[in-house]
Amino acid sequence: MSAPQDSGDVGRVTRIATRRALPGREAEYKAVVSDLFAAMATSPGFVGAELIPPPETGGEYQVVTHFAREEALAAWDASDHRERVLERLRTVGEGEPAYRRLTGLEAWFAPAVVPATMHPPRHRMALTTWLGIFPTVSLVMWLLGPLWTRLRLPFLLAVALNTALIVVLMTWVVMPRVTRWLRPFLTKPPA
Repeated sequence: MSAPQDSGDVGRVTRIATRRALPGREAEYKAVVSDLFAAMATSPGFVGAELIPPPETGGEYQVVTHFAREEALAAWDASDHRERVLERLRTVGEGEPAYRRLTGLEAWFAPAVVPATMHPPRHRMALTTWLGIFPTVSLVMWLLGPLWTRLRLPFLLAVALNTALIVVLMTWVVMPRVTRWLRPFLTKPPA
């Protein structure tokens, strides 16, 4: 399930909840998760969600949710809608879910979650990463290289400053956009 994105992928938060359905109640579990997604869709800042079934019977389901901002996720977490649906999930699921949050570098290829068959092929992720890194590194070196030379910065300090700037640009500016633009390439089934 997806909703229109309200501010692009910059600042987006992805959370994955894993839990097993009670044996024999898998269909009910999926129905309640569907109701959860419908309730989330009314929450400001909701971007989308998907349910990833277990690779084998009796395994853990993954509920992957995307919110535009940390504050939007926090507002959803504090809502009465969420608590009501979670109560229903407790009747069809085993125990409490385990949560994992993706931000920064690990979220570049979201929803890159288990099972591994859901990941884009490594060669596509490598090419996408290179398409982000090459122009970013080239631009930073072209713009700042002469400055570091004029300032006579030691080599390691110049490298540390360059790489710090590149990591910030890649994480919050470049890769969210590159992965959005290349999503069809990343998600296309391998030939």
